[in-house]
Amino acid sequence: MDRRIIMIALGALVAGAFALVHAMGSQTTEQAGAGTFSTKDVGMTAAATSPQAAAPQISYDFNALPDPVKRMLSKIANAAESGNIEAMRPVFESNELKPMVATSYVDDPIAFWKKASADGTGRDILAAMLNVLSSGYVKLGQGKDEIFVWPYFAETDLAKLTPAQEVELYRIVPPDLALAMKKSGKYGYYRFGITPAGVWQYFLQ
Repeated sequence: MDRRIIMIALGALVAGAFALVHAMGSQTTEQAGAGTFSTKDVGMTAAATSPQAAAPQISYDFNALPDPVKRMLSKIANAAESGNIEAMRPVFESNELKPMVATSYVDDPIAFWKKASADGTGRDILAAMLNVLSSGYVKLGQGKDEIFVWPYFAETDLAKLTPAQEVELYRIVPPDLALAMKKSGKYGYYRFGITPAGVWQYFLQ
């Protein structure tokens, strides 16, 4: 088992030890579980399920994910931790298709990420990937349309976050941007989508 998988599994123990937050009414409690994180992360937080009954359940449980999803997450995390944006190329080239990185077609995601990065290296994009994957996820759709989405904020009303969830949002999003999102109630930062078959569908804002 590679080091990344071990760290993700360890995250389940850390987050689980910190919190089990009860949803309102008769909703079941969502157990906090694993997140992708660095050994330097000491502030692991756990988030509650949405108080809205119709909202998808939030999970941190890495072990609950299908094996193909686990393998794709491991590839993405290992490439991101390398600090070399080119290490991400064989990851998406092994995919059935190139992941969407913008709302319009992009032929070369690496070139796109470099151009979008602060210093042209793409390292801040790699950091964003790891930060997003450190959050909980939700499962959307059914059958052929089923997909796992990180972070769960993408499917959450940000105007109704718990204090613990707000802390987690600040771990992912710059404070000024997070405040604007909370006011609008909508998440507008990077998000991942991976199918149960392990197909990386998108990483975009």
